[in-house]
Amino acid sequence: MTRVLVVDDEPQILRALAINLRAGGYDVVAAADGTEALAAAQENPPDAVVLDLGLPDVDGVTVIAALRGRSDVPILVLSGRSDSADKVDALDAGADDYVTKPFGMDELLARLRAVLRRTTPAEEQPAVTFGDVEVDLARTRVTVRGEEVRLTPTEWHLLQVLVRSPGTLMSQRQLLLEVWGPGYETAQGNLRLYMGQLRRKLEPDPARPVYFRTEPGMGYRFDPPR
Repeated sequence: MTRVLVVDDEPQILRALAINLRAGGYDVVAAADGTEALAAAQENPPDAVVLDLGLPDVDGVTVIAALRGRSDVPILVLSGRSDSADKVDALDAGADDYVTKPFGMDELLARLRAVLRRTTPAEEQPAVTFGDVEVDLARTRVTVRGEEVRLTPTEWHLLQVLVRSPGTLMSQRQLLLEVWGPGYETAQGNLRLYMGQLRRKLEPDPARPVYFRTEPGMGYRFDPPR
């Protein structure tokens, strides 16, 4: 299970992040300040860090630099500071992405998945098989009954997001944020179009999908056979 170190001095935000990350299938370690965060990272190295910049003891940029000095762990920064200089300082210190408070939980989870994907070595990315379909995440290649299927970049990105979270309900907003990015949260037509294209290429019967299921009014779920 992917371990995420969450660091924030606001108890309500820390609790909300921990609840939502655990619900998303992550193992969460929580810390309320920089000293506690660095000690936790030393004791149980995390797979990713979600870090507030405005900590009461050690500045968040200092924490980033300390973490980066010992590992390449992906770091997603949270901050109520809108000054671009703070963002530059955080990124220059080694952060991988930056989310400004207040933020939507869907966006934060999408950005976390994105930084984890970017920092996962190709050799550690698995192949996913369901029915006659094999999705090779390392080689960005899809085959059906041994024959390669051509996907557009958007189709591939959507497929990748879904197969990495088997059995998980992905809301339309989550998928739109992760595949198309901010500004497309209400573009449900795009999502329906590309989901239909994926089904035509990968489902045995696109009219009766068994792998890429619609949850009416909620979103979509990749449901591989067990």
